[in-house]
Amino acid sequence: MAGGKIRKEKQKGSNHFQGGIPFHKSKGQHILKNPMLVESIVQKAGIKPTDIILEIGPGTGNLTKKLLEAGKKVIAVELDPRMVLELKRRFQGTPFSTRLEVIQGDVLKCELPFFDICVANIPYQISSPLVFKLLDINQKQNFRCAIIMFQREFAMRLVAQPGDKLYCRLAVNTQLLARVFHLLKVGKNNFRPPPKVDSSVVRIEPRRPLPIPVGKLKEWNGLLSLCFSRKNKTLGSIFGQKKVLEMLEKNYRTLESLGQLKDNDSEIIDMSILNEDVSMDVVENGKADDEEDDQMEVEEEGEDDADSDNNEMQINDSGFKGKVIGVLKQYDYADKRSSKLTQNEFIHLLSVFNQAGIHFTSTK
Repeated sequence: MAGGKIRKEKQKGSNHFQGGIPFHKSKGQHILKNPMLVESIVQKAGIKPTDIILEIGPGTGNLTKKLLEAGKKVIAVELDPRMVLELKRRFQGTPFSTRLEVIQGDVLKCELPFFDICVANIPYQISSPLVFKLLDINQKQNFRCAIIMFQREFAMRLVAQPGDKLYCRLAVNTQLLARVFHLLKVGKNNFRPPPKVDSSVVRIEPRRPLPIPVGKLKEWNGLLSLCFSRKNKTLGSIFGQKKVLEMLEKNYRTLESLGQLKDNDSEIIDMSILNEDVSMDVVENGKADDEEDDQMEVEEEGEDDADSDNNEMQINDSGFKGKVIGVLKQYDYADKRSSKLTQNEFIHLLSVFNQAGIHFTSTK
């Protein structure tokens, strides 16, 4: 029995080692083993000899080596102390040792130094918070782009377009802040150990300047949170709900009492941006914040909600409720659905609400 147990444990771990280090799938440790794929990722990154490269989750350094060959310096952020030791050992005594900086820590918590480009094969569970941390960093220090390996479904959410099944709040938020390109499909067998799902490599290029002021991002998120709470319902139905109206009216009264409410608040958003292309550039047609949105949508798929929409639209044209629905009707948004609204339409919707004194945060 003992011999059988030993053989079973040895077999179980046989494909989970590289350089004597066992990988933990629960921590998202899947090392790229295909050298052709590593080479392709580096080529598509467009690295310049003068670039400082941020690599997240370098593991044992297969991708790190190619990045060091292509750029000026690599800053590698690794959480696992075993991988940190292996990475340092691998390049010790080589010409690359002086151009490699290794930071041990959680990339979501540590402060990142200046970099020109990010290239990463990340644990999939940090996909959403990492994307928005990078885009937040871009407000303080400009970097050119990020080339990141994601779980395929998450990648498809990032590049989803209006009307696509995966079009969601994540897509709209990311596409407001950056241009997103799908570069490569990557099969699970390119990793050791292989994950349960296929992956994709995505290029993220931060927008400069942003289509809306940085100070409006919190309010923008509030608008999208409401719109995608039931993305297949009409906006008239969503904004006709009692709880939504109560929240908006509370914001309205709070701003009014603070003297921060402006009539015809058109300076908040530069509407000239709507003449520019703020749609996504997708070469080809994950779960994060939108899991709850999708769960709420399950019962609505294929449902004809015309009756419920009409019932909620039967409102009195006076009072705050009439004010909100009046804006939607005036600009032909009442019968539209979030799942089909373009980036320009969301920007315009926020602007016209603001012009009417309707805001999605109570303080500025």
